[in-house]
This record gives sequence, C-alpha cells and structure tokens, in this order.
Amino acid sequence: MARVLDLTSDVAAYGTRLLAELGHDVVRIEPPGGDALRREANGMFHAFLNAGKRSVVLDRDVAADRRTLLALIAQADAVVASLPLPVDEAEILGANPQLVLVEIDDGPPELCAFARSGLLAITGEPDGRPTLLGGHIPHSAIGLYVAMAAASALFAQDATGNGSIVDVSAAQCLAVLAEQVFVEYSSSGELLERLGSRGGITALAGALPCADGHWMVSVPPDPNGWANFVQVVPDPAFKDDDSLADEAERRERKHEILDRIALWSTHQKKDEIVAEAQRRHIPAAPVLNPLDLTRDEQLIARGFLREIDHPEFGRIHFPAGALANLWHEMPAPASQLGAANATILRDLSSPDGRGEPL
Repeated sequence: MARVLDLTSDVAAYGTRLLAELGHDVVRIEPPGGDALRREANGMFHAFLNAGKRSVVLDRDVAADRRTLLALIAQADAVVASLPLPVDEAEILGANPQLVLVEIDDGPPELCAFARSGLLAITGEPDGRPTLLGGHIPHSAIGLYVAMAAASALFAQDATGNGSIVDVSAAQCLAVLAEQVFVEYSSSGELLERLGSRGGITALAGALPCADGHWMVSVPPDPNGWANFVQVVPDPAFKDDDSLADEAERRERKHEILDRIALWSTHQKKDEIVAEAQRRHIPAAPVLNPLDLTRDEQLIARGFLREIDHPEFGRIHFPAGALANLWHEMPAPASQLGAANATILRDLSSPDGRGEPL
C-alpha cells in the first residue's frame, strides 16, 4: 500500500479518509494547534474525516519543519494537497520526481460552491426559493473525486513507475453532478426546473406525510404498477377509475392523486406503509431522520454502522466507512494531534525513509 501525505483542507479531507479506508498509510500534516476539523462539531468531524490517518504537526513557517516536509515528500508515494501548496510545486517534484501529486482547487466556500454548481437552482419547491441540501454533500462529492483521482494515479504509478500531477477542481466535481441540467438543455432547449418533494421519472413519485414522519413512493409507470399500488392505498376513487391505469393520465392528474394519497398516508406509520408497498413490488422507502439513520437495521446488519468504544466519545454507533466496510475492518480512531511525530521522524532515518506504519 502507498504512503500518502494529506495536506487537504476540510473540503477534500473525505477523499483522504477513503484512501485510508482502502489501507493506504495516510499521514495528515497539521499546523500547530491542529487543523480546523478538530474544532468543528465538538471534534466529531475530525473523528470521522481523520479516522485511519496518522497525525504529524509541522509549522510551514519554520525552515526546519519545511525541510522535514520535503524529506517526507521524498519518501512518499503521493501528496494530496489543497491549493495553495505548502511549498512550491517545483520543490515538491524536485524532492520526488516519481510522486503522484493531487492538487485540489477548493474554490469558494461550500455554500457558494453549491450555488455556482447549478445544483442549488434545481433544489427546492417549484414556486419557492432554492433550498440547501442538508449535511456536507458538496464536500463529500468532492472527496469522492479526489479519492478516485489519487487511486487512479497511484495505479498508473505502480504500473509504469512514473508519477503524475492531477488537478481536481471542486467546481467541476459539483457541476458534473448537475449534468442532467446540461443534457436537458442540449436535447430540448428547456431548463430543468425544481421539483420539490414531488417529482421523478414516473408520474406518481414523491415524499408524502405520514403519522410519524414521511415516506417516499414511486409508482412504476405501467398498468401492473398501478394495479399493485391501489392494493396498498385503499381509496375507492382509485379502484373505480379505469383511466388511471394509463401513465399519461396519471401524469396529467399527478397532484390530484398525490394529494389523495397524502390524506390517507397522514394517518399511517411510515414503516408499515413501506413494508406493504414493498411486499407488492412498489418502490417505497421511509424518509429517515438522523436518529433513524443511527439505528438503521440495514446499515448495522451490513457492518457499516458499528458500536465501538471511542476514546473521546464513549460507546457510540460509528460508520466504518463506504470502503472500509468492504474489508470488514474499522479504520483506527482519528489520531491525537502530533501522535505520529516521533515515529515519522524516526522513520526518516531508516534506510528507505519509511519505517513501518502504526
């Protein structure tokens, strides 16, 4: 596995977390006092995004620490860094010509990047203001592309012995997620509009209220799909109207039908509705809130969520990670600040400058 130096901001830290999940030795270079992730959300972002990484503290403004950084670069397989780079690109490649160097143009702050990507314009109710996504979805998406770029370049390095410089634009990572906008406009000249909680490829799709939250349903666009669906929602108006077997007719009367479904589902429990819909082969899912997600039986059964004794937060359900779960191993807890300094400095004096990762 590769030695990767992590000099990313919070924008791309998820990318190097994924590399750590794959088993690479990721060394996060932090400034004195630690990176910003340690101070966000009571340190929980640090606990997740820096899990599996080793922490080394170096002061970029101190000449001796800059020399140490270049020595680490000389012995690394890859450097993943947000711009501006801590030292000149020429110095980095001079220290290690075979290096994979992934440079990340973070762009504007997260919310502004989301707005510029085109995603904000297609999110929200049709007659309302654009609506922000919950969580750090833009950062996660950027991190995925960073990890793919680094992994691909490392694969090529292993095959050819040559390094490479890979430029990752945060703006492009997000714009590609809005590719449907480009496709729609190129094919029809029409701009994609916000769909709100009701939308999708099928006529009848959307998030609807129920007694304990919301559920999502998507009725298959064929007569059999409708016939199965009316067995789930016992509304005589649906069963007695043969015209609704036609998808085009359902599309014309979409909001009328969804309003009637919502009147019924408001009095039902989401898990019970979903179970019955799935039993009849109707795509449906509960809209999970954050508390639901931490208790999700599927995620727990698959080993994605595991109960651990965390050194800082006690006994909690913690995500193993999208890739770590493939190997059935939890990444090591996020390192204490500078915990690897002594080991890394000792490694530099070993014959290959690498020593053994912890």
